[in-house]
Amino acid sequence: MFLPKNTYELLDFGSGRKLERIAGVIVDRPCPAAEGFSKNQPTLWREATTRFAANGHKGWQHLQTLPHAWEFSFSEISLLLRPTPFGHIGVFPEQMVNWEWFSTLAIDPAETKRCLNLFAYTGASSLVLAQAGWHVTHVDASRPTLLWARENSAHSGLDAAPIRWIQEDARRFVEREIRRGNQYDLILLDPPSYGHGPKGEAWDFEHDMPELLASVFELISDSSVGVLWTGH
Repeated sequence: MFLPKNTYELLDFGSGRKLERIAGVIVDRPCPAAEGFSKNQPTLWREATTRFAANGHKGWQHLQTLPHAWEFSFSEISLLLRPTPFGHIGVFPEQMVNWEWFSTLAIDPAETKRCLNLFAYTGASSLVLAQAGWHVTHVDASRPTLLWARENSAHSGLDAAPIRWIQEDARRFVEREIRRGNQYDLILLDPPSYGHGPKGEAWDFEHDMPELLASVFELISDSSVGVLWTGH
């Protein structure tokens, strides 16, 4: 097991919310999948360190002081956490099963394997693969998120890792890579429901995902591991 004890625990869920312990901080935030369920331990929710309110009072309410250095660890990767206006904190713990798989894909130093990580967020998957010897192209439309990913890379001692950091709309980047004839041995996608590219390009999952997914398969090499598409 790669995780230090209590790095992540789902403590309870219900009434459209989830209560998590993330690197020692108890977080209460919305969770659509928890609609229609009752909380199992209602009194436990009083112990929340911070709470994100989606209705009424929007934003984070810090009920206790957050750690000065709030970090999530996986193997030798360390991710810097901070609350965002969208209710995120800089890590999606449900991706841990994928990171464990990536850790098994270690590359012989004599080989070169390439991964394209689209909608790459704060870099956890990119860093785990880079640590395993992969050459990673990390693409995200948000400049602040891209800078956060690079901060995580430096914090994890992977400044010199073979990662290309690209701020770009995923569809535009894929189209250009097809024209260039580039190919990848592994492609990751974790698209949002809605979003915008760096030039204001609108992203709508239901409308845009089928075309993007079809294009992605044009970039897969003959010796590929495959395409991993995740979503929530």
